Amino acid sequence: MYEVRDVAVAPLPRLARYCTAGAGVGVSAFELVSFDRALRQAGFADYNLLRVSSILPPSVALRPSVDVPKGSLLPIAYGVFSSDEAERTIAAAVSLAFPTDPREVGVIMETEGYMTEREAHEMVAAMAEEAMEDRNLRIARLEVVAIEAQVELYTTVFAGVALW
Repeated sequence: MYEVRDVAVAPLPRLARYCTAGAGVGVSAFELVSFDRALRQAGFADYNLLRVSSILPPSVALRPSVDVPKGSLLPIAYGVFSSDEAERTIAAAVSLAFPTDPREVGVIMETEGYMTEREAHEMVAAMAEEAMEDRNLRIARLEVVAIEAQVELYTTVFAGVALW
């Protein structure tokens, strides 16, 4: 039998004030190393990533790079795809839709797979537009980060938006 105890619960951390988008490609004979190389190119390799769903906190500001200590836990929404099917085209993309009212949330949309960068870009832009429409929110700014690669060895494409 398990004993049930009351446990004091700490409040969740504050909302993220900043976000950073990045994308990268990695290639290696090892799938995990190709993933690590893609993270490095995207700017997220030296953090412990915590995958989150796709909401931009109110008033979040876009920054070019993450400014938290290396090794930190880093909330991030991302798309990632690895393949060893030679000569196939793979892509990953993320979009960020910022609302006109900074008190409202925005959205992040991700995609990945056998597709071109253009297809991935168009897909995440359309998804962000629809998700904001579902929330009755107007878009002030829509940003997209996309990347593609031709597969050789193990190839990984990664696109993400870190919240910090």
